[in-house]
Amino acid sequence: MSRAHAIRESLGDRIFLAFIYAFLILVLATVIYPLIFIVSSSFSSSEAVVSGRVWLWPVDFSLEGYKVIFSNPMILTGYKNSILYTFFGVLANVVLTVALAYPLSRSTFIGRNLIMMLLVFTMLFNGGLIPTYLTVKSLGILDSPLAMILPGAIAVFQVIIARTFFQSTIPKELGEAAELDGCSDIGFLWRVVLPLSKAIIAVLVLFHAVGTWNAYFDALIYLKSPELFPLQIILRNILILNSVDAGSLVDANQFAARQGLRDLLKFSLIVVATVPILCIYPFVQKYFVQGIMIGSVKG
Repeated sequence: MSRAHAIRESLGDRIFLAFIYAFLILVLATVIYPLIFIVSSSFSSSEAVVSGRVWLWPVDFSLEGYKVIFSNPMILTGYKNSILYTFFGVLANVVLTVALAYPLSRSTFIGRNLIMMLLVFTMLFNGGLIPTYLTVKSLGILDSPLAMILPGAIAVFQVIIARTFFQSTIPKELGEAAELDGCSDIGFLWRVVLPLSKAIIAVLVLFHAVGTWNAYFDALIYLKSPELFPLQIILRNILILNSVDAGSLVDANQFAARQGLRDLLKFSLIVVATVPILCIYPFVQKYFVQGIMIGSVKG
């Protein structure tokens, strides 16, 4: 449409549009300011943090908080554990979810409606924390890395999304054509289905990676050994329990006050704990939007 024939917006529409933009900018500022404040505080001196002089930009630029974090074995161990739990947890989740969702999406799979009904039943009714704990204990994986991977390796909600994606994206005629060419079911899944399912795989990876990386309750219940604690448990101890002994981490005389060191560690550790997810998201964002929209169209 040419500019000469473009429909002109009325004064009321312009005012309404300006109000929408102003509201969205306000929401954006409300969301992004806490992030800016945390990052700025983490790069400020402990004196500036404890005195409340940090508002938008770093004050008395300092890397002491990050030096303390990366020089402390407890924090580094938690970081390593979180990376391992997230990697193997995502791997197990994607493999099991695809292995369950794809057969349920095929109309030729006998009993798929019954299996789907049982899966949905577990979403509505479950044994609770104590039976789950006893199950983990009876499997002999209590206080082990497997306790952070196996109990949450599969989620029915993700199975439903993946199943819907396969139903709406992979036509049955494609499978029939592959079968006529002599392709096995496993070969069809590996060579055809998975390459066409990057969007839903990205959704599964992002969902489970964020959930596993931020999880601390499972570690609180199943783990006793400090060397197995994920980063979120250590972050919880610092933010909630405030149990970090400043003297055990670094000479407190280097800082203006002990509370300043604690606050500085809080902000620095929040940044360190958030960076991996922020680094992963840009690479899967385009697939994430596509996958979640396709998976939400039909049930």
